[in-house]
Amino acid sequence: MKPKNKFQEQVVEASKTLPAITKEQIQWGYDNAIVYLGYRSKKGIMTCSKCGHSWKGEGELITTLLGCDCPNCKSNLTVKATAKRTFNDSYYMTVIDTHKGYQVLRTIMLGYTSKIGELPKYSASEVMQRWIAPDGKYCTFAKLRQTMGTMYYDSWIFHTPLELRQEIDVYNRIYTGAIYPKQKLIPELKRTGYKKALYNQKPLDLFRILLTDSKAETLIKTKQAKLLKRILDSGWKNIDNYWQSIRICIRNNYKIKDATLWCDYIDLLRFFSKDLLNPKYVCPNNLKVEHDRYVAKKAKVDAQLEIEKQLAKEDSFREAKAKFFGLIFSDGLISVRVLESVAEIITEGKAMHHCVGGYHSKKDSLILSACIDGKRIETIEVSISQLKVIQSRGICNKNTKYHNQIISLVENNISQIEERLAA
Repeated sequence: MKPKNKFQEQVVEASKTLPAITKEQIQWGYDNAIVYLGYRSKKGIMTCSKCGHSWKGEGELITTLLGCDCPNCKSNLTVKATAKRTFNDSYYMTVIDTHKGYQVLRTIMLGYTSKIGELPKYSASEVMQRWIAPDGKYCTFAKLRQTMGTMYYDSWIFHTPLELRQEIDVYNRIYTGAIYPKQKLIPELKRTGYKKALYNQKPLDLFRILLTDSKAETLIKTKQAKLLKRILDSGWKNIDNYWQSIRICIRNNYKIKDATLWCDYIDLLRFFSKDLLNPKYVCPNNLKVEHDRYVAKKAKVDAQLEIEKQLAKEDSFREAKAKFFGLIFSDGLISVRVLESVAEIITEGKAMHHCVGGYHSKKDSLILSACIDGKRIETIEVSISQLKVIQSRGICNKNTKYHNQIISLVENNISQIEERLAA
């Protein structure tokens, strides 16, 4: 594609002198971005996909659930029971670089072929670059993709050159993968207070927000990182709903330790028309107690109305979310399923004593319930547009000991939600 404006022309010229990805960076990707497997045979023999070493493994259940470490190369392995002998897989890594005054995000696809009894064969190709100017403008360089006869949006044609491409949503859906630890930053980004933490965001999104909105810079510099992450997760456009109250917190040196709880609490204060500029309300000594008090208060106000509105909302809820009904996934211990009616979501909120009962009207939210032996453990909110977990909460908004395992289970099966979304 030919440059369409001066910015693109300047980036095209700058791209001509961008140094190639180094061997050190590629090797780091092989060591850190690839998820290596431990192949388990029917006889319990384990084989490391990284170094080819074989040994007698422990019990099948424990290794399948927890993985294992190769006794030879010490690599942590994900265990896969299989009779297959050859495997192919690919992973992404991202190098955060600078060149000619631009922030450059460089995406490398790493491939490896593993055969039992042999060392793996590797490949690496830089497939995409996102060039970001100090004012937040950006453009994309990428290889061509195979778009006919395949359902995969990242089926790159590796022999094609990296060239300026028209901006399409596909590029935003490419995985960030592992981040190369030696990051280079333009001065404008350094001044925002960014230190390497991505707050579970894609680098392009985070960097553009930092370069264009001083509110994000303020949150970093006042050490309100949890609040920054929470608002980024829910969509940065929501910052204005909380900003005046955030300023009161900063002015009163009030550290928000649970950002999700605080944002829900502010929403409750707004519902009851409380003064959101008053430290008495927005800086509570005991956030959880105040939050729960307003949750109970709102529950009483809403109870009758919710019952009356429930049937009216059921049809629209089903129309919006029916494609996800029946979706269940499990790791053998925890079972996670999509809640399939307004009534179920309300019941979930009452049983778990948290706010999810009102989330059925959120167009971008998919609500799931995690159970063990039929007992509710945590409730999960997934952003449909971002395909990521927004929050997972147990009874009274507390995290359970299964919290990380529940989030990993949902994240590992997010492709099932994506498939339903595309259907």
